[in-house]
Amino acid sequence: MSGDQPYADHHPVALLLLILLGVVATPWLMVYSIKLLTRAGVNRTAVAFLKSGAVLTWTATVGMYTWGVLRLFFFDSPDQSRACNEVLGTQRLAGYAPSFFPLRFGCLTGDGRTIEAGVIPSYINPAVAVLAVCAVALTVFAVAQRKEVEK
Repeated sequence: MSGDQPYADHHPVALLLLILLGVVATPWLMVYSIKLLTRAGVNRTAVAFLKSGAVLTWTATVGMYTWGVLRLFFFDSPDQSRACNEVLGTQRLAGYAPSFFPLRFGCLTGDGRTIEAGVIPSYINPAVAVLAVCAVALTVFAVAQRKEVEK
């Protein structure tokens, strides 16, 4: 954010694209993970269970992040100002500090500090982080297991 735009919000095009991707990807991944789980139940192989678990965890990660982005989408300018004024109390509001990663909406004080406005529920970022780590780990394990089986 540049100094001439202290009250800059999340980029609207990026916000809409993230919502569109999340709203499309989450159900698609869910259907795909159910299909993989059904196959895993028939095949009963470690690779099939790891792959279905990885896709299911990616579904939860994308869905949780999309939930947070939707919270930002419905948070308009009057709400932003009101939330910052409630959080800051008597301190002077100098601008906004939006971020997509981690997902947050901060309020800049006159002395340069950033205080979280509480728009994004506190569980979103930790949940997305834990789910992403688990999804990556399961994906790596599934790929490694598949390569070992192919040998």
